[in-house]
Amino acid sequence: MSTRRTQFFNEEYYHAFNRGVDKRDIFLEAKDYDRFLLSMNLLNDKNDGLMIEWRDYKKVNPKNSLDDFLKGTFRKSDPLVEIIAYCLNPNHYHFILKQIEDRGIERFMHKIGTSHTKYFNNKNKRSGALFQGVFKSIHIDSNEYFLYLSAYVNKNNFIHNYTTGDDWKYSSLSYYLGKRNDNFIDINTNTVLGQFGDLADYAEFMKKNALHMKDKKGMVRYLIEE
Repeated sequence: MSTRRTQFFNEEYYHAFNRGVDKRDIFLEAKDYDRFLLSMNLLNDKNDGLMIEWRDYKKVNPKNSLDDFLKGTFRKSDPLVEIIAYCLNPNHYHFILKQIEDRGIERFMHKIGTSHTKYFNNKNKRSGALFQGVFKSIHIDSNEYFLYLSAYVNKNNFIHNYTTGDDWKYSSLSYYLGKRNDNFIDINTNTVLGQFGDLADYAEFMKKNALHMKDKKGMVRYLIEE
């Protein structure tokens, strides 16, 4: 199956992912993950410039939070995509995205890829490509696929043996388990959780399927080789 020529349509869901060139790490420390999360927030907008505005704001107001900044911009957010789930791992990342603007996924993914590459190269005094080409994507064409993939993305860190539990900070899992309410990133959990009786039901669904995927590693259409 080709994952490079996906046609993107508004109101449809997609699995988008990429990894470091030559399988290299794209996150070396907590600061790198936090910077990527920041870009997910500020670059998911039809307008450009929020990252620069945030940088300048922080210089003048070092003790203020991102929430303070966003409340003070007086700019209504105009997002390109709806983020359903995500996971950031040392050498790759996954998203489940819903496109809500024409070319929204392409624009969002280009923005965050370019931003992280510039940040990473500047920080580590390197040059050249950081990611393995253009991001890959697959249309989520059934509800069964959608739910199974949500478990795969939310528990991806566990599936790849980076952690053994549910304490990975750099994924949407904590939102789905009701353990995070800071709204640092606007995650729409309703389309998934609305199909389960309660959080415990979904937690059990994730656990069962993540254990299966970790054991079998046979879900080829979902996975990136590490």
